[in-house]
Amino acid sequence: MASTDTASITSASPADTASSAVGPISDLWDRVFGAQPAPAAWLVIVTGLVALALVIPHPAWRLSRNAITIGHEGGHGLIALLSGRRLDGIRLHSDTSGLTVSRGKPHGIGMILTAAAGYTAPPLLGLGGAWLLAAHHITLFLWLATVLLLAMLVMIRNAYGVLTVLVTGAAFLLVSWLTGPAVQSAFAYAAVWFLLLGGVRPPFELQSKRRRGGAGDSDADQLARLTHAPPAMWFLLFHAVSLCSLIGGGRWLLGLG
Repeated sequence: MASTDTASITSASPADTASSAVGPISDLWDRVFGAQPAPAAWLVIVTGLVALALVIPHPAWRLSRNAITIGHEGGHGLIALLSGRRLDGIRLHSDTSGLTVSRGKPHGIGMILTAAAGYTAPPLLGLGGAWLLAAHHITLFLWLATVLLLAMLVMIRNAYGVLTVLVTGAAFLLVSWLTGPAVQSAFAYAAVWFLLLGGVRPPFELQSKRRRGGAGDSDADQLARLTHAPPAMWFLLFHAVSLCSLIGGGRWLLGLG
């Protein structure tokens, strides 16, 4: 007795194909732009203490300050572009100094804003990050940080700078992509606390260096030449931005705002 096997062939309709493609996109959208659970209060405090431990002790600060330099030089570069200047490149050095070169008029509001952006960028980035975390957009903060670092990488012009930005960007990318909510929360809160706390120290360091006769061409001195206002006024601005950002961002992170 012979038997006949029959094979059935099914084909997906265009609607089915579109639906299967929309699914992963929708999941990714929800993952990035959706809200994540708020971390426990103890985690917020512990990450703040960890960030403080990276800022106050000098040996730790010598290494961790590289991240603040990334924000500092990135601030110069971003405002240079937004103000219509041509950004030639950014260099980050192993002594945690940096240099951003842009072309355009050597005076005017664009140059002033570009020069003022360095010391104000890290605390303002921390303030923006605190606002996102307070709204429970933890993954979105991590992805935005990754995008900004990748965009900055294109303009880096030395090997140490490339290495520093690559390592920092890879850390944000891996945490946002491979870890769960608890690890993402701890990493994001530690990063924002570090920007807020770490943004306070550099203006004081610059003032101390100038009192010893160094840093004669600092951002404050360049701004003084551009505006004919004394460097002390610009130091006041740097301190006001960093301290107000720390107070405001800290209140958001602690759930007090």
